[in-house]
Amino acid sequence: MQDFLLVAGLVLFLLGLLTGLVVPALKNPRMGVVSHLQGMTNGPFLVVVGLLWPMLALSRAWEVVAVVLLVYGTYANWLGTQLGALWGAGGRFAPHATGDHRASAGQERVVDALLVTLAPAIIVATVILIVGLLLS
Repeated sequence: MQDFLLVAGLVLFLLGLLTGLVVPALKNPRMGVVSHLQGMTNGPFLVVVGLLWPMLALSRAWEVVAVVLLVYGTYANWLGTQLGALWGAGGRFAPHATGDHRASAGQERVVDALLVTLAPAIIVATVILIVGLLLS
């Protein structure tokens, strides 16, 4: 799990770097900056969790739950904002970043689904991590 989190974090960091390079070419550059920042912050977050991993006292099942939620939440954060930048979507949950941009109803639903589901995933995963640290 530790190696997986470290690699997943570095890959997400790389995606954030690459996103920063294409910001001017995106339909909504402001949302592109948001996506860039998600990769730049969530990637190192996964790396930090990977470094903390040996200190956790969790059963294998809880480890799997935590990793799935962490990876889903962090990647959904980058992907949702990236798709919002590409399509001009995301007005419901990121109105300041979306501005006057609008996408098709289907594209808006995809971005909304990612943005609304990532928060509970990250929150639950963080609670699991805290419990795992307290039990160690």
